[in-house]
Amino acid sequence: IWDPLTQRFHRVIALDFLGFGFSDKPRPHRYSIFEQASIVEALVAHLGLSHQRLNLISHDYGDTVALELLYRSDQNRTGHLIFNSLCLSNGGIFPETHHPRLLQTLLKDSSILATVLTRLTNFMIFQKGIGEVFGPYTQPTDAEFWDMWTSLRYNDGNLVLDSILQYINQRFQHRDRWVGVLTSTHAPLHMIYGPLDPVNPHPQFIRLYVHLVKRSTITILDDHISHYPQLEDPTGFLKAYFNFIHSF
Repeated sequence: IWDPLTQRFHRVIALDFLGFGFSDKPRPHRYSIFEQASIVEALVAHLGLSHQRLNLISHDYGDTVALELLYRSDQNRTGHLIFNSLCLSNGGIFPETHHPRLLQTLLKDSSILATVLTRLTNFMIFQKGIGEVFGPYTQPTDAEFWDMWTSLRYNDGNLVLDSILQYINQRFQHRDRWVGVLTSTHAPLHMIYGPLDPVNPHPQFIRLYVHLVKRSTITILDDHISHYPQLEDPTGFLKAYFNFIHSF
């Protein structure tokens, strides 16, 4: 979706969160959604965009970081982002409808076992796990699987997975804060959703979203689109996003 976004907007910025991709992956470290939000605020300030109205697109883990940023904005906290809009996609924003994969659950809840699992996980295990959250007709190519694995392993990123996955527990601990701002904000909101997602399953997730987030618009993509709509159906994702942007 990158090229069409850069054609539509004056500036498009993407970052690897701490512990992800090609960013630093310190260990031991207490990774938190709050720290990631502060990093985004610092980046925006560094780029001289603190007084610009920003359109945010987020996915999965990024959804929760975006909600913390939205909370700070609505509370008028020092250094907050100025939201023009927020578009979410397939993230576990409701702990009660979020179903982490077995490996995620083991890593986040068992410190001794996690130490072993982070070292034993290999490309084949990773490929199987990621493949399960893509649709049957939208599987990554072998090269794309390898790119994902390479970025995970960069700077021994596999060894911090258990620490990063504490965000799942943080979603439970701070549900009122993050779901609360989603239901009360006046910023334009949109949800782009792949309904085959086993992590945020249909229809439970979207029913709860419709019930709680009454001011948001929603796009549900084709039945075979799963957890990564921006990768599995970039055309549908962009159409939904641009329709949203043009609606306000």
